[in-house]
Amino acid sequence: MKVALYGQTFNKESAGPAGELLDELSVLGAEAVLEAEFAQFLGLSGPEYPTFTLKKGLDPSFDLFVSFGGDGTILRAITYIRDLGIPIVGVNTGRLGFLSTIGKEEVRSLVRDFSKGAYRLVERSLVSARLNDAAPEAGFMNFALNEVTVSRKDTTSMITVETYLNGEYLTSYWADGLIVATPTGSTGYSLSCGGPVITPTARSLVITPIAPHNLNARPLVIADDTEIRLRVSGRESQHLLSLDSRITSVENGTEICIRRAGFTVKMVEFASESFLKTIRHKLLWGEDRRN
Repeated sequence: MKVALYGQTFNKESAGPAGELLDELSVLGAEAVLEAEFAQFLGLSGPEYPTFTLKKGLDPSFDLFVSFGGDGTILRAITYIRDLGIPIVGVNTGRLGFLSTIGKEEVRSLVRDFSKGAYRLVERSLVSARLNDAAPEAGFMNFALNEVTVSRKDTTSMITVETYLNGEYLTSYWADGLIVATPTGSTGYSLSCGGPVITPTARSLVITPIAPHNLNARPLVIADDTEIRLRVSGRESQHLLSLDSRITSVENGTEICIRRAGFTVKMVEFASESFLKTIRHKLLWGEDRRN
């Protein structure tokens, strides 16, 4: 078994669970490969601790990718995995944890259950964005697991987002911005802006305006094979385009084409965890202080 380990170097809570995971992998005779900066953070070096970087070291031969941190760490981990098809699981050493669902006290059982095949893979869809049918800029990875967002820049004034679905005009949102979220991203930024929760395997996207001035604008759920084209105008010459945690500036009037990405991410789900359990626990569904 070949396992990749990744974590944020500022999160000291990751060190203990990462050490336990390495111990358990050693017991099982598995090969562990660490992200280079994470290995340095853990104080591990030498030939017994091989490393990988964003540009090299990972390939489809890996059986598992383990992310230590919160949901933001998972989103960064996806930029390493890309279209390699390596299953990923998140050990939650952060806060909320919609994506990083494994408790840090469960890392040893995580390895044992995975080695026994006591898990299932849930494929999560992604979205991609292109500008005037070209990539946003050199080195900018144009895919997102959670959402693609356009938003205002250098101003408190709203922007206008002209929106087309499969070539047909939908509307022009007058707002602080617009979110196009995947089912995975429906529990993130979109949810905080009033969007619906969508189950991870639904073949859907949701378009959610950010603080719209046209008050009758509501989130819209569409099929995920829809081509979405956006064009932003406003008082400033540029606006922001973000794909998960990556952000760039775009000239107003640029056509942004958003589509379902050509690959999926495989999330590991153990018997003790499920999306429905997660939303019950994280969103406190069914909780009533009177009971």
